Amino acid sequence: MFPKPKSVLLPNTYAFESEPMVKATGFREYDARWLFQKEINLMGIQALGMGLGALIAELGVKQEIVTGHDFRGYSASIKYALISGLMAAGCKVHDIGLAVTPMAYFAQFDLDVPCCAMVTASHNDNGWTGVKMGANRPLTFGPDEMTRLKEIVLNAEFKNKAGGSYQFHENYPARYIADLTGRPKLTRKLKVVAACGNGTAGAFAPQVLEAIGCEVIPLDTELDHTFPKYNPNPEDMEMLHAIRDAVLHHKADVGLGFDGDGDRCGVVDNTGEEIFADKVGVMLARDMSAIHKDAHFIVDVKSTGLFVTDPVLQKQGAKVAYWKTGHSYMKRRTHETGALAGFEKSGHFFFNKPYGRGYDDGLVSAIAICDMLDRAPGKSMADLKNALPKTWSSPTMSPHCADETKYGVIDQVVKHFEGLQAKGAKIGGQAIRDLVTVNGVRVTVEDGSWGLVRASSNKPELVVVVESPVSEQRMHDMFEMVNSVLRTHPEVGAYNQTI
Repeated sequence: MFPKPKSVLLPNTYAFESEPMVKATGFREYDARWLFQKEINLMGIQALGMGLGALIAELGVKQEIVTGHDFRGYSASIKYALISGLMAAGCKVHDIGLAVTPMAYFAQFDLDVPCCAMVTASHNDNGWTGVKMGANRPLTFGPDEMTRLKEIVLNAEFKNKAGGSYQFHENYPARYIADLTGRPKLTRKLKVVAACGNGTAGAFAPQVLEAIGCEVIPLDTELDHTFPKYNPNPEDMEMLHAIRDAVLHHKADVGLGFDGDGDRCGVVDNTGEEIFADKVGVMLARDMSAIHKDAHFIVDVKSTGLFVTDPVLQKQGAKVAYWKTGHSYMKRRTHETGALAGFEKSGHFFFNKPYGRGYDDGLVSAIAICDMLDRAPGKSMADLKNALPKTWSSPTMSPHCADETKYGVIDQVVKHFEGLQAKGAKIGGQAIRDLVTVNGVRVTVEDGSWGLVRASSNKPELVVVVESPVSEQRMHDMFEMVNSVLRTHPEVGAYNQTI
């Protein structure tokens, strides 16, 4: 028998070394995230492996799984604890070692293995750990699988058995890099800043970009799990400003920034201006729909309204649908609808054939951006950006809100706006034109300005985004409107950044 996990144990005690600790809130909507040693211990990770192995068997999938880990000081030890649990459950484990998350997804196809468990806290601060899991390539778990996994682990419903085994795949990154770079070189000479924030992507991104024909300016590509400069998150302004400075100094054509586990890519143009990922998505959709007739795209509810109003996309017959934010939701929806691509404001992009295999990979996104520039030889990244209709957009802004209360707060906020719409009430003198409630609430008013508020799926936070096609002032007005509603809820704390 393996003990039932406890929700709280104190470090530096007998119990902490002898019993599993797993805090229930670590099981998120589509992956798992915990503060290591505070919310989960190594025996808790072992329990997670046993539970994942049991769930895979329950789903009727062959118990064979790819594992990898990101570059943090504790990720390798967490992975080996996870592997011990998976093997106890009877799984055959294929370990690819230190990897970016999309390398694990690639390995599912390349090694013909149905499942994956990637140990990563993605862009979360040091101290966090987590696992991105899937049992049906190219998809990752959604709420149903995560809920069942939580039940199995917390209730110790393990089905351990003999037959588990372990295989380490030596020098596996070479196979992944060869897959990405086995293509014609760019015809245009591009000077590219590759920024990795000292995260895992630093081991791979520069050589991939060089192999497709770019001149690469490496920025913080040395692996250092203390993240001495800034957190590797291309949505954070600190990282974007560092890329801007490098682009301007080296007179680069574009700056590309990769997050901690390499499944996202942020963009800075040749003038040093950051282009939020949803606008990059519109640019890529323009490029792709010019080649592929009646192209279909999925975008998340945090993304710009340009996806439906852009005259170029309309002229090229592109069809766009909004869906729930979250890499797992977006990946699944893009796959189910057979869309050419899915774009998420956070920078998770999902390319189906002929561009990719349906999973999110920051390097595939980077290559698509380079190809877009290659097909526009007389135009700079800024030219392509400036060709879009002008809108004023905020970055993603996240006020603190505890995991235990955030969904309740969002339910009340949704009801508040539904009530206003039902009464025909106006917001700042404008009627509500549209409410999208597939994921929190996105409020659009008469002039096309909109504000979104939703619960973060992987951190104790809410998420706020605003945009206006009218003016910067109207963007600020929408933020004040959304924020004034949030301030009626004392559970909502300070923002990580604001406009």
